[in-house]
Amino acid sequence: MFPRLFIAILTILFALPAYALDKVTFATNWRAQAEHGGFYQAVADGTYARYGLDVTIQQGGPQINARLLLAAGRVDFAMGANTIQMFESVLQNVPIVTVASMFQIDPVIFMSHQGVGLDRFEDLPKATAFIASDMRASVWRWLKQAYGFRDEKVKPYGFNSAPFIADKNSIQEGLLTSEPYAIEMRAGFKPNVFLLSDIGYDGYSTTIETRAETIEKKADLVQRFVDASIIGWYNYIYGDNANATAAIKRDNPEMTDGQIAFSLAKMKDRGIVDSGDSLTLGVGAMTDARMKSFFDKMAKAGVVPADLNYKKGYTLRFIGKKVGMELRR
Repeated sequence: MFPRLFIAILTILFALPAYALDKVTFATNWRAQAEHGGFYQAVADGTYARYGLDVTIQQGGPQINARLLLAAGRVDFAMGANTIQMFESVLQNVPIVTVASMFQIDPVIFMSHQGVGLDRFEDLPKATAFIASDMRASVWRWLKQAYGFRDEKVKPYGFNSAPFIADKNSIQEGLLTSEPYAIEMRAGFKPNVFLLSDIGYDGYSTTIETRAETIEKKADLVQRFVDASIIGWYNYIYGDNANATAAIKRDNPEMTDGQIAFSLAKMKDRGIVDSGDSLTLGVGAMTDARMKSFFDKMAKAGVVPADLNYKKGYTLRFIGKKVGMELRR
């Protein structure tokens, strides 16, 4: 009797319809690294699958523009680098909307040599500044307006730190989670590090973006992707992230254990992912008040038009729901 019953149960189970996961492609803004860890975590530990998603992470690179791929409908979601990009989308009438911010703190920094008169932030305007063109068109304009930096001090930064290393009276842009480690490994010294958020640069970073059409027609899909990504970030920061780290290194074989460990430590130490509003609203949080604060600063500095309807570029609909907060340790 029991064998027959067991066979009958199996027959019923196999006859049930299989529900396919929704296939989603998420494009990052650079090659795989710890700063993308929460997304890789959600793939590696099955969080996306539990939310009914089959997610492919398409890593970025020097010849790949994730936001263009998103605008063209080639991917479903993209990683935005910062809030300035969101303003640019609104200005250009591109229907891309920011739906979450995985980094509460934009990790953009300046570095200087120690012991040469550049040990305080107020010393930096007198230094030669190696900065890239995108920073000169955005952050630098705010620094000039708010802190007296000067264009005649600027030299182009081509993502090669050799000029900064050679010139002790210079500063260089970078990210808190990356360039200080590279300088120490390459040049053998620890630079002074100045996190620009500490002096008022309060934009968001590492955002999730999608098309306005996707929000209108597939709101449930957007909500599931945001929620699962949030949980991925909690687990990456606070849990066992070994499988995510392995996946990052598979996608980017040049990534080292040392760099990943350094990046993760900085993200934890400075609350890059989990601080400020995320402590009460959950990872991924954004607020209208902070968006207005950042916009007002950029408008005053002439980075964006003062009459820009920047609120078209983001929505709070999918965040602030305290998803995954129980995973915080």
